[in-house]
Amino acid sequence: MIPDPSTQFELFATGGSDADLIGAAPLPADLESAASALPAGLRLGTSSWAFPGWAGIVYANRVGEQMLARQGLGAYSRHPLLRAVSVDRAFYAPLGAEEFRHYARIVPPDFRFVVKAHAALTTPIDRQARNVAVTPDVDRFLDLRYAIERVVTPVVEGLGERLGALLFQFPPFGLPYARDPQLFVNALGAFLDALPRGPQYAIELRNREVLGPAYADVLARNGATHCFNVHPRMAGVLEQAAVLGENAWLSGAVVVRWMLHPQQDYEAARERYFPFDRIVDPDPANRAAVATLLARILGRGNEAIVIANNKAEGCAPLTLFGLARELERRAREPLPPA
Repeated sequence: MIPDPSTQFELFATGGSDADLIGAAPLPADLESAASALPAGLRLGTSSWAFPGWAGIVYANRVGEQMLARQGLGAYSRHPLLRAVSVDRAFYAPLGAEEFRHYARIVPPDFRFVVKAHAALTTPIDRQARNVAVTPDVDRFLDLRYAIERVVTPVVEGLGERLGALLFQFPPFGLPYARDPQLFVNALGAFLDALPRGPQYAIELRNREVLGPAYADVLARNGATHCFNVHPRMAGVLEQAAVLGENAWLSGAVVVRWMLHPQQDYEAARERYFPFDRIVDPDPANRAAVATLLARILGRGNEAIVIANNKAEGCAPLTLFGLARELERRAREPLPPA
């Protein structure tokens, strides 16, 4: 049997740092100017980093998924276009402060993390039996003590200034919240009111009926921001912005998550796009919409973190490369006459 080169590299590579062993892939020549032209307040990143298919795109060498999961972050953070990443595994189980400290130690000072809060905090009891990330017999939905002790405190103590945002991703609601979105807005408001001040909190929804002035006001009074997400269940990001107004991004860094192609569901996209090494289904409409939204957010003085998923077009880093080219193209366009 011919050895798998990705596993052989993991078994026999010795010497040097982990980032050196994996290596960062060079930036394509046509992206060098686009990377240098990105606004200082904008950071681009991906959902997690452990994808062997990114060899030649993000990583210089092809190595196994397990090695990337354990040791790939240092190489990832050396890529000149990738100045952020989402820690998605925290959605499935809370991580301790020491693990976050390890992450913080191996990335540059200007690198930022988006950390997904444990799903138990965001999954109502009527949905928990369907969610593998929570224990159905324990109701942690918007549990303030659990949030502070198991999520907020470890993240803040571990990452410090490298925390870009703590993301609360809510699933599609069943009853009663789907029937009366104001019930959810009230519960979310009470939760955010009591959370410790300091971290940037971002709220991501899968129910477009929640979008409205009451939800935006809850965010504004707590210094939280709406996470604009590209997802088939949600209105487009520009429609989200139009419905919510600027109250949705008054404070701190705004997270934009480009998650899923409009013609795919999650499982189908994973099968269609694996091993995530190329663009399969280009989505120029959402690329343009995200670029327009970023211009509005950055134009108001906010910072923005764009997180792309492999399920958006087939390869998250290449999705970000395309967005960077779009932003550079727009920056070069002549200004309209006064």
